[in-house]
Amino acid sequence: MEHDVAILSPAEIGRIARRIDRPVVLVGMMGVGKTTVGRKLASLLHLPFLDADEEIEQAAQMPIPEIFSTYGEPYFRSGERRVIARLLGAGRHVDRKVLSTGGGAFCDPATRAEILQNGIAVWLDSDVDTLVARVGRKDNRPLLRTGDPREIITRLKAEREQFYSQAHIRVVSAAQPHQVTACAILKAIDEWL
Repeated sequence: MEHDVAILSPAEIGRIARRIDRPVVLVGMMGVGKTTVGRKLASLLHLPFLDADEEIEQAAQMPIPEIFSTYGEPYFRSGERRVIARLLGAGRHVDRKVLSTGGGAFCDPATRAEILQNGIAVWLDSDVDTLVARVGRKDNRPLLRTGDPREIITRLKAEREQFYSQAHIRVVSAAQPHQVTACAILKAIDEWL
């Protein structure tokens, strides 16, 4: 599903919020806005917001770039899988929340299956130019430290779309206020439920 929607009223948001019965999980490329839009979405829904990357750093007691450089990507993905399963409440009662994931999380088959089974997977998508502009604002992306960011993002986007496209919902994150994107997500969830 693709959606384009204006701002929703508090009554419309409340009606949709009451229908959400599991975590809303934002997936997509680095720089697409999963954390910033996720925080706005959680605020609109009056639900807790969790960032899987922050939770991984807390569990590992080190920043993600350090995990990558010290232990490698496979080790990081294994820890990421366990943390996301815990945050989704795997095997027990699932609490409603908004969860943002790292760009590669949904590419892992076990993590993807967990999210699809226990959450509402929302693929936030953007074009390469938007992603490059956004990731250029920070120097905390381990996968971008080995070459030209535009080439890496273009390649990763092409490789990962086959996985992202399995999400329940797709919403485009463009150059617009976070509230507009959050409302587009809510409208898409409302239609999907």
